[in-house]
Amino acid sequence: MTQSDTKRFDGDSWDLASSVGATATAVAARRAMASKGPNPLIDDPFAEPLVNAVGVDAFIRMMNGEIEVAEDDPAFTPRRLGEGMAVRTRFFDSFFIEAAEAGIRQAVILASGLDTRAYRLPWPSGTVLYEIDQPKVIEFKTRTLADLGAAPTADRRAVGIDLRDDWPAALRDSGFDTTRPAAWIAEGLLGYLPPDAQDRLFDNITALSAAGSRLGTGYVPNIRERIEKRGHEISERWRRLGLDLNWADLVYPGERNDVVAYLGDRGWRATVHSTQDLYAANGFEFPDQPSMVAFGDIRYVSAVLT
Repeated sequence: MTQSDTKRFDGDSWDLASSVGATATAVAARRAMASKGPNPLIDDPFAEPLVNAVGVDAFIRMMNGEIEVAEDDPAFTPRRLGEGMAVRTRFFDSFFIEAAEAGIRQAVILASGLDTRAYRLPWPSGTVLYEIDQPKVIEFKTRTLADLGAAPTADRRAVGIDLRDDWPAALRDSGFDTTRPAAWIAEGLLGYLPPDAQDRLFDNITALSAAGSRLGTGYVPNIRERIEKRGHEISERWRRLGLDLNWADLVYPGERNDVVAYLGDRGWRATVHSTQDLYAANGFEFPDQPSMVAFGDIRYVSAVLT
C-alpha cells in the first residue's frame, strides 16, 4: 500500500487493504487481539480469520503479537490496544442488546466493514439486521464467513452501496420498515466523512426513523486538528510496521457541526459518555499518553428519537 492509495477524493473507492477500508481491518485486528489469551476481554471468534483473509501482513503480525508497537508509547502495548477496543466493542454491543430488550427488531450497521455482530450477538427471533457498505466489502465478508461455515444469528440483509449514493432507497428496497423503530450504529465512521456528509447521514437516519428509534455513534472532537498534531507520529509508527497509511489523508478538513447539538435539533435525546468514563466502568485505567489525545478521546453517544 502506498500513500497515494490513502488520499481521499470525491468518488474514491477502496477495499479492506487500502485507504479508509484498511481502518476496518485495523479495528478487526484489535478485536482479534482483545479476544485472545486466557482472559479475553471480548469474544469475537470471526475477527482473526477475517483479518487473515484480508492478508495485510502488518495487521496479521500485530494481531498475532509478533511485533511490538509500543516502543515509544505505552498506550500501544497489546494489552492497551485490547482494552481500548474492548471499551468500544462493549459499548456498541450493549447498545444493540439494550435496544433488542426494549423490543426493537430492526437494526442497521452503517459502513459495516468487518463488523461481525450479525453473527455473534444473541439477536431475538424476528430481528432483521441490515449491513450497509461498499459492494466489494460486503461481498468479501459475506463470502469469507460463509466459507468458514458461520451463520448469522439474525435475518441479515446485506446492502452493498456507497453511503454517498442513495442508500436510503436501497435500504427500503431491502425491506426496511420506516414505520417501526430501528437501532442504528455508526461506529468509527464520522471522522472519515466530509462535514456536510456527516450532516446528511444524520438527516437521512432521522427521516427513516420512527419515534423510539435509537442511534449509537462515536466521534472525536476537533478530529482534524488533533490528527494534524499527533497523526504524523502515529502514521510513522504504522510505517515502521510496514503499512504506509497516512491517517491525516483519511480525514476531511472543514468545520463540523457538534454531533449532540445537531441530533438534538432533530428530535434525538442524546446521552454522551467520555472514553475515560467507559474505561472506568469497564475496570480499566485510562492511559495518559499523547497519542490518546489524538485518537483516544472518543465521545460515545447513544440517542433516542422522541
